[in-house]
Amino acid sequence: MTLTSRLASTADLEKLKPLIAAAIAELQKGFLTPEQIDSSTAIMGLDTQLIEDKTYFVIEDEGEIAGCGGWSRRATLYGGDHSTGRDAGLLDPAKDPAKVRAMYTHPAHTRRGVGRLILSLCEQAAAAEGFTALELMGTLSGRPLYEAYGFEAVEQVEDARGGAPVPLVRMRKKITS
Repeated sequence: MTLTSRLASTADLEKLKPLIAAAIAELQKGFLTPEQIDSSTAIMGLDTQLIEDKTYFVIEDEGEIAGCGGWSRRATLYGGDHSTGRDAGLLDPAKDPAKVRAMYTHPAHTRRGVGRLILSLCEQAAAAEGFTALELMGTLSGRPLYEAYGFEAVEQVEDARGGAPVPLVRMRKKITS
C-alpha cells in the first residue's frame, strides 16, 4: 500500500460525500447507538471553507480516495457546511490552536495509516503558519487514533443538534514539528 496526499479541490466533492457518509455510518458502530449515528450527520461533514483555504487533504491509495481531512486557521472547531454555529473568524497563531477538522477514512481503508498521515500533514502545515498547538473535537471512534498521535482530552461534551445527544471530546496537542 502506498498512500499519497494532495490538496482537495471542489472537483473532489462528489467523491468525498459518499466516503464521509460511509465513515460516519460505519466507523461509529460499537461506539454510538443507531440514533446517535443518525444524529451525527447534523453535526459532522465537510466545511468547504477548508477546501477554499487550501487546508484540506485527500489521501489516496493507488489512485483510490482512502480518506480526507484537514486543518483550519479559523475559529470553527467542527461541523460541515450544513451545521449551525460556524465562525469563519481567523485565529491568532500566537495564542490560538489551529483546528484539525473533518477527518474521515473510508471503512475499507482503516488501520492503514490514513488518519496518522492526515494528522502529520495538518501539524506540519499549521506549524509552517506559526501555530504551536492543535485542537480538535473528536468522536469516540476517533479518540484512540488522536491519543496515539499525542492529543490529550481537555473536555467531554454532548451535541444534540441532530436529535440524540452525541458524545464528543475536545482534544489538544502541542505541535512538535
